Amino acid sequence: MKQTAVDAVLRGMQRAGVSVACYLPDSLFRPLYPAMDASTGLRTIPVTNEGEGAAICGGVFLSGKRAVLVMENSGLRASVEPLARMGLGAGIPVVMLMSYRGEMGENNWWAIPHGITMEPVMQALRMPYRIVREEAGIEQAIIDAYEWSYSAYYHSAVVLGGEVVR
Repeated sequence: MKQTAVDAVLRGMQRAGVSVACYLPDSLFRPLYPAMDASTGLRTIPVTNEGEGAAICGGVFLSGKRAVLVMENSGLRASVEPLARMGLGAGIPVVMLMSYRGEMGENNWWAIPHGITMEPVMQALRMPYRIVREEAGIEQAIIDAYEWSYSAYYHSAVVLGGEVVR
């Protein structure tokens, strides 16, 4: 991930009013984590699994603030239960920023299932998402996700793939 993409993510979060970022580190987002940690006005919370991060983000929403769950797309499967309970059952939105592992061009065998299952899982949860493969679209995609999620009281995701993360 280039520094210009990291900067676009941080600008998008700032413009969307994000004050808390929960994350489970992933190598494609490696430069993003220290930048989030150093960002003024953004509290970062490293988590032990993505389900925990989703629950924390839901709690942040209930406090009147905005949070983001930053993870590899494999974390979507790990967070399905808390997402289903909060979104389908209680109208508590979680906005996710995911790296797209397993898309065309992936060269790690273990990541292929992440790409195969990501979109079907999001569709099963009836969750809108945007896949961004060009830096120019990052900032607006993040802003749009918050506008939609906080209007609909439901989850959304921005998935960064292609040359944005490689």
